[in-house]
Amino acid sequence: MHPADGRTAVAFAGTVGLALDMTKLYQGELAHSEKMEGIPMTLSARAARLAAMIRQHLGQAVRGLAVAPLPAGYDPTAPTADAAGSSPYDAAGGLYEKTGFHAEGPGSSYARGALKELHRPGLSRRGVVLAALHALWDAAADDSATGGPGPGRGIQPVVTVVTEAGFERHTEADTAELSRTMAERRRNRPDGPVATA
Repeated sequence: MHPADGRTAVAFAGTVGLALDMTKLYQGELAHSEKMEGIPMTLSARAARLAAMIRQHLGQAVRGLAVAPLPAGYDPTAPTADAAGSSPYDAAGGLYEKTGFHAEGPGSSYARGALKELHRPGLSRRGVVLAALHALWDAAADDSATGGPGPGRGIQPVVTVVTEAGFERHTEADTAELSRTMAERRRNRPDGPVATA
């Protein structure tokens, strides 16, 4: 996860070098647009700008150098219920706005299945992170290309939260504690994981 601006984060799958370059360009595009306009861009406008950048790289994607970014963020101009969202893309820059939750990548179908069970409106920040860790664990269990939490081995995923206050990366210690909590809940509940506040 990389910050694109104070209210948007970008995760990506695909060719890492190109993805990092695209993230840097995207950061510059957002900063320039907001400076020129003088007002914050909506989440939809930020997503549309990235879609245009992906379309410009279609030739590279056809040659196998695809980049699949997943931006997520907070929109200060939206009503509270619609303030957060994510926008997955296809290799041609097709934009599919999502609200609530979304997962992208090789194990995403498993992660989305877990999130359908765990996500609910009004979940606390801690509950959201626990739900995401559960989903990542489910994806990693069923998909060899997905890396999951490894509390026993000291391997932690990178956890990022974007709120009205801005982009924030959880510390490794916080993520380790939440991973241990999540693992304990999974061990103690044979009927399935439950994320609570």
